[in-house]
Amino acid sequence: MRHHDLVVIGAGSGNAVVDDSFAGLDVAIVEERWFGGTCLNAGCIPSKMFAHTAHVARTVREAGAFDVVGGPGTVHWPEARDRVFGRLDAAREDGRRGRVEAKSVTVYEGRARFTGPRRLRIETGGEVVEVDAAQIVVAAGGRPVVPPVVRDSGLPYETSDTVMRIGTAPRHLAVLGGGYVAAELAEVFAAAGSLVTVVEKEERLLGPQDETVAERFTELAGERYDLRLGRELTGLDGAPGRLRLTLDDGSTVAADMLLVAVGRTPNGDRLDLEAAGIHTHEDGRIVVDRHQRTSVEGVFALGDVCSPVPLKHVANREARVVAHNLRHPGSPISCDHERVPAAVFTRPQIASVGLTEQDCRDRGLTYRVGTAEYADIAYGWAMEDTTGFCKVLADPANGRLLGAHLMGPQAPSLIQPLVMALEFDIDARALASTPYWIHPALTEIVENALLDLDLDGDPDGGADGDANGNTDAAPGLDSA
Repeated sequence: MRHHDLVVIGAGSGNAVVDDSFAGLDVAIVEERWFGGTCLNAGCIPSKMFAHTAHVARTVREAGAFDVVGGPGTVHWPEARDRVFGRLDAAREDGRRGRVEAKSVTVYEGRARFTGPRRLRIETGGEVVEVDAAQIVVAAGGRPVVPPVVRDSGLPYETSDTVMRIGTAPRHLAVLGGGYVAAELAEVFAAAGSLVTVVEKEERLLGPQDETVAERFTELAGERYDLRLGRELTGLDGAPGRLRLTLDDGSTVAADMLLVAVGRTPNGDRLDLEAAGIHTHEDGRIVVDRHQRTSVEGVFALGDVCSPVPLKHVANREARVVAHNLRHPGSPISCDHERVPAAVFTRPQIASVGLTEQDCRDRGLTYRVGTAEYADIAYGWAMEDTTGFCKVLADPANGRLLGAHLMGPQAPSLIQPLVMALEFDIDARALASTPYWIHPALTEIVENALLDLDLDGDPDGGADGDANGNTDAAPGLDSA
């Protein structure tokens, strides 16, 4: 049995654990599929490269709104695909080669399964290797969920793992699911010329988002796509390239390709965790404490295999925490998942942090709501934006922000001052009135939403919410 000081299962964010501080230790990395993980190969990075391509195409098509002669804005899919993955596949191989050539790192390309608390059986290259380690990090990620009605049909389907590498954009794409993955990829293929039908069991798209965001985004999506909301898939038949989806109301959808985007599940069920005594939650996530330690001494976990917030920036933070705690067990540091920002790179873009308005009601909080519209600020005029907005929620007792939500151009960047305010307990009044906000810049959307809270004024000057969901809405402020 081969012994290592440290074994890391997964070369996505797990690969980031092993830095120069581990020099001199006998380290092994086990990767079953691809270096760089989902983010580099089939997730965050390629989807955003395609999303930006879609944005450019739509900008060209809609140039007439700015009295500019545009064009068809045609996306040449094979060329776009090759541009995206030509770069990313090279980055993956560079990362893999770097680890393979590292003198103190052994790379096992295969699947690891636990046979004991810190023992592994690795199937690699047709061989089986038995290893044990003083410490193990589980960073095995997650995978797309495929419902039985699709999986058992025997017909072809795509997931986010595969759809961005297809040869040509489909004529008619059916998307099963209404979350952020479904929304982003629907945008990409619609911009590439595909007709898009979205089938979602809920009545709104992006249901976990703040209700105002979900309502407005669903309305806009309905202008672009064929939406089948409140519907579930009950049957899939036909033939490759000629699929027929049957929904629970008896209606059907004909499409030449099906994209399944109904969620993701952690990969812990593929690791024989019970053989190690590693505890899991009911949803399959590995149980970890605030220091990313599992129920087995010397075994840590990070990323989608354990995290309650399966986002890349969370996994990266957890990797830094694990790296520190491996090397400094006497002074461990921790992760906080309470105020994690997130973004959806659709058009319009969406960003959020903290509580939604429905969260505030469910928790029985008294809160105030401030809103501002892109259409009411000068740069919103410049962009001819009529749909974007910013919404902030705050505690009237102390001015502390509870949550913030943006929908519109550059939302993932514009939300950052509000992320900082939540993290450092900056009073919303001080944030609105103390720093200068550049005019005329998009950041005025944030300033105006904060000013609209009117925490020190007439309760009717902003939107006032309570546990019963009662609100009094006020118009946004015009800073043009």
